[in-house]
Amino acid sequence: MGCLLVMFGAFFPRLAVFFIWLARPVMFEAAIGSALVAILGIVFLPFTTLMYVLIWPPNGVTGFDWFWIVLALVLDLGGIGASAYGNRDRLPAAYTN
Repeated sequence: MGCLLVMFGAFFPRLAVFFIWLARPVMFEAAIGSALVAILGIVFLPFTTLMYVLIWPPNGVTGFDWFWIVLALVLDLGGIGASAYGNRDRLPAAYTN
């Protein structure tokens, strides 16, 4: 059951961004700009991409909105860092003296 919860947590932001992209392509394209940036955002920074698309107003992100984007970025980078730290022993050749 725990593995299912982790898999859901890992895939939820990617699925949410993908469904927003399908449901409201005009809003998504206005917020992100290009498809390449959108795909890179979905793969590498899904929470940040999701938060940016959800809070993006037509005149740009200003004020307290940046707090939510930075919070999502910290969440994404924390997941990447935790994954790297958890797998640090898988490359023993990198730590030879």
